[in-house]
Amino acid sequence: MGYRDVYAAWQADPEGFWMQAAAAIDWVRPPSRALFAARAPLYEWFSDGLVNTCWNAVDRHVAAGRGDQAAIIHDSPLTHSTRTITYAELQARVASLAGALAAQGVGKGDRVLIYMPMVPEALEAMLACARLGAIHSVVFGGFAANELAVRIDDATPRAIIAASCGLEPGRVVHYKPLLDSAIDMAAHKPVFCVILQREQEVAQLTEGRDLDWHAFQYGVTPADCVPVEGNHPAYILYTSGTTGAPKGVVRPTGGHLVALDWTMGAIYDMKPGEVFWAASDVGWVVGHSYICYAPLIHGNTTLVFEGKPVGTPDAGTFWRVIADHKVATLFTAPTAFRAIKRDDPEGRLVGRYDLSSLRALFLAGERADPDTIRWAEEKLAVPVIDHWWQTETGYTIAGNPLGIEMLPVKPGSPTVPMPGYDVQVLGEDGQPLGPGQLGAIAIRLPLPPGTLPTLWNAEDRFVKSYLTTFPGWYETGDAGMKDEDGYLYIMARTDDVINVAGHRLSTGAMEEVLAGHPDVAECAVIGVADDLKGQVPMGFLCLNKGCTRDHAAIVREVVSRVRGEIGPVAAFKLAVVVERLPKTRSGKILRATMAKIADGQEFRMPATIDDPAILDEIRLALRTLGYAQG
Repeated sequence: MGYRDVYAAWQADPEGFWMQAAAAIDWVRPPSRALFAARAPLYEWFSDGLVNTCWNAVDRHVAAGRGDQAAIIHDSPLTHSTRTITYAELQARVASLAGALAAQGVGKGDRVLIYMPMVPEALEAMLACARLGAIHSVVFGGFAANELAVRIDDATPRAIIAASCGLEPGRVVHYKPLLDSAIDMAAHKPVFCVILQREQEVAQLTEGRDLDWHAFQYGVTPADCVPVEGNHPAYILYTSGTTGAPKGVVRPTGGHLVALDWTMGAIYDMKPGEVFWAASDVGWVVGHSYICYAPLIHGNTTLVFEGKPVGTPDAGTFWRVIADHKVATLFTAPTAFRAIKRDDPEGRLVGRYDLSSLRALFLAGERADPDTIRWAEEKLAVPVIDHWWQTETGYTIAGNPLGIEMLPVKPGSPTVPMPGYDVQVLGEDGQPLGPGQLGAIAIRLPLPPGTLPTLWNAEDRFVKSYLTTFPGWYETGDAGMKDEDGYLYIMARTDDVINVAGHRLSTGAMEEVLAGHPDVAECAVIGVADDLKGQVPMGFLCLNKGCTRDHAAIVREVVSRVRGEIGPVAAFKLAVVVERLPKTRSGKILRATMAKIADGQEFRMPATIDDPAILDEIRLALRTLGYAQG
């Protein structure tokens, strides 16, 4: 069956479709049905089934005789080391850690906060929680103490599992002082903390509260898997809220297992035993879904990478990792490829490595501009697939399902909605718009299995944030359009659609034009306040390494390109060259923060910002254009 057939089969019988997908999971007690709609618009999936995530991700592969297969490969250019953990070894390690946690009183429903770098022990901590039915909440390692404290108070964890430190190129990030500070700030205090001591820094343990990772496991009874209900929360993952208070996205156990396993075959075209590499971080949703859970549930080998796309040591690191470990599929953010392209625009480093194992590259996390896609296609000679999803959904909303049928790629589009998602572009009146019309992207309820059923301890906020603007729909917060073939185009966050003299324009469309300039490695467009037009667009350009051309000439050329491709209606006249763009640690450009600086508005320093000093550089650049005077 092709994509259209599979999508039509889901539309005709969603209940049957998802029950069939659920058959791939080992259930202690199979669910009686898929959808539970008694509390609509708050929907649940597989609620009356009993299941354990850790069994499905680890134990069942050992039971099937595949214990010697690699489960995790850890590759760390920062420590110049690699190590492999088999499924049998992973089972023993996770059961031991879970047993030690249980001996300290951690059980089903308890929360455990995890604050770890990119090491296998981070995955082991997640799986140990899942083994016990405890609910983990992973916080990106190195997050500021006050942000960590907010999450401690919201999740009220019984325990915190942390490492002594994380590593960045050229420096050690001291985790333990940040953790101590956060616990001091928080009203809620954990009963105990477990600290993984890394050889790069041994932390001082707090007597009576802190336990050593290895010592506290000594002599414990390994824990068995605890069955939980299908609607039991597997984890809480905090995502930034527009009000500044983080939103705790809840991931239900049953739907999480079913959906992620389905995607590994249908979307990523992975066969059990192959190596899958999601070059992200366990602190983000991609790390939860596609570093930890989905590859292991599906019986793949997952690659845990502690490094950067450039600088560890060069822009060929990704190619070296693919060659060394025979990676079949790479999944990363467009910003990673833009960084590689900027450092090695000719792609000379690609030719040094044997990339014959690589079958596909998937991009997500930010809009993949056509220029980056074309560059990757040309250099890697494999399909480059843009796909779109959110922390809230946990997996693909729109994509190109390689395991079902590879559809024609249209650069700039994540292709088409996946089964489970009825995606429409709505006008302000809530009615679907026609092809080519820019509007709010929404998904008809119910959302499919594995997506968020609510926010942690904030049901009212969940309804207000996602379900109120368009009753009967989930509001994605993204703006875009569909073409006549049903292909979706995600043009911007709804907040990034600017209004220029009454014309609603997409900053993403302008960025696409700027990125097509041969000297531009990366770019961003924001809307700034204008007395006459309401808003006007402003572009920020990062140039390729080695570009020595006159910046003013490049600015004139990109202004001319936008005028030629989008038209005078865009009123695009303002652009400036900068060395780098402010981003979150996951690679998202902080456009809203840049716009507030330009307009002289107060703003809250984003908790996830990669380097706060970049904002000073942006402020200086804006002043050259006559903005950011405040």
